[in-house]
Amino acid sequence: MLEVVDAPRLSRSRTPPTWLVVAVACAGQFLVILDISVVNVALPSMRAGLGLSEQGLQWVVNAYTIAFAGFMLLGGRAGDLYGRKRMFLVGLALFTLASLGGGLAQGDWQLLLARAVQGLGAAVLAPSTLTILTASVPEGAARARAIGTWTAVGAGGGAAGGLVGGVLVDTLSWRWVLLINVPVGAVVLAAALVYLAEGRAGDGRRLDLPGALLVTAGLATLAYGISQTEAQGWTAPATLVPLLAGLALIGVFLAVEARTRAPLMPLGLFRLRPVSSANAAMFLSGSAMFCMWFFMTLYAQNVLAYSPLEAGFALVPSSLAVVLGSKIAPRFMRRLGARPVAVLGTLVAMTGFAWQSTMGPDGAYLTAIMLPGVLMMLGAGLASTPLAALATSGAPPQEAGLVSGLVNTSRTMGGSVGLAVLSTLAAARSAGSGTPAALTEGYALAFRVGTAVLAAGALLMWAWLPRNSTSG
Repeated sequence: MLEVVDAPRLSRSRTPPTWLVVAVACAGQFLVILDISVVNVALPSMRAGLGLSEQGLQWVVNAYTIAFAGFMLLGGRAGDLYGRKRMFLVGLALFTLASLGGGLAQGDWQLLLARAVQGLGAAVLAPSTLTILTASVPEGAARARAIGTWTAVGAGGGAAGGLVGGVLVDTLSWRWVLLINVPVGAVVLAAALVYLAEGRAGDGRRLDLPGALLVTAGLATLAYGISQTEAQGWTAPATLVPLLAGLALIGVFLAVEARTRAPLMPLGLFRLRPVSSANAAMFLSGSAMFCMWFFMTLYAQNVLAYSPLEAGFALVPSSLAVVLGSKIAPRFMRRLGARPVAVLGTLVAMTGFAWQSTMGPDGAYLTAIMLPGVLMMLGAGLASTPLAALATSGAPPQEAGLVSGLVNTSRTMGGSVGLAVLSTLAAARSAGSGTPAALTEGYALAFRVGTAVLAAGALLMWAWLPRNSTSG
């Protein structure tokens, strides 16, 4: 068992500037989130290049998402016990090597295996990015600004995926949406080796192996069931069996955690109001906001006949809006508090969703894509920063990695559930028709449901989030 230490070993004289530590952590988060969206644009080219079936094409996305969601809590706890810098390096190395393998894949199974390993690497890396940041910056205004930067960079990665993917596919080939991670990952890896200090907050406990196996199997099985809904429907055995099995495994996990002496997930964390309320809000709002890029890209390409590159450029203002919202959120938090800013951001995003739900098959760029998209993403940026700050506040230092993993899990699982539900509703409304009018009706319904979800999220935040916390 590795020796556990309570403080970074880097001497005071060698401590790098805080902004540099934040930059390295945010670069890791950018790579993780970018890879979720950048591959979507390349899927048709991947199918042609490797002869993938329709189901195989779906698994290019699902292999990454399931591994990412399934191993997230384990990755967060591993950072607490074995070192956050170490887990950052391990996760980034896995992610980078898997990107190389995927970019050089000569068969479908090689690509799918690489995507699964990418997801595993991302699950180890993502919690460490937030934990390193919160451990390096004291709680207060400075931490709120750092979390705002982390949120902006992550959201920017998701927003930039369509544009980056379109440029790479159009100018090079689909392989470069994966190969581009290799030089970037190598640079971030080198910077992390030099500038990040090792720090662990564990207390000598061993990893709760039964709990780790149960929660990983439960989350992965649940994510698999969710991934089946679009192709199989919600009532098909291929969907219901993994969904029920995943819920059962998570139930057993909770029962085990309540009895074990050194649990992977101390259930007492959920008695902390900031942790429980912010994660619930993150799940609910993420279930709507995560879908924005998916449906907007489909609307631009399938209805308005934009090319992949044109669709990417069309969403650039939205990308800038989410960065702006994330960066100005800490200023509002200092004046108003975290709870009002989270609610305000959610209401702004809800307004954008409601506007987008009025889309038509011959919509103009300004009113059918740009302005509602800016509102949606400005609100997303405003809301995400206070929610992330609240979710990581109040938890003891030895649980910081786990709480960071929980934040990412809530957002990822919320997005997966939301995308599955809204995709099913949109497909049902379109009734299998590929005409612009039918597709528009389906997409508009998805945005109407998203509007209702965000309204419910705003009410939940106002009623449950702590009232007296500025977190900034």
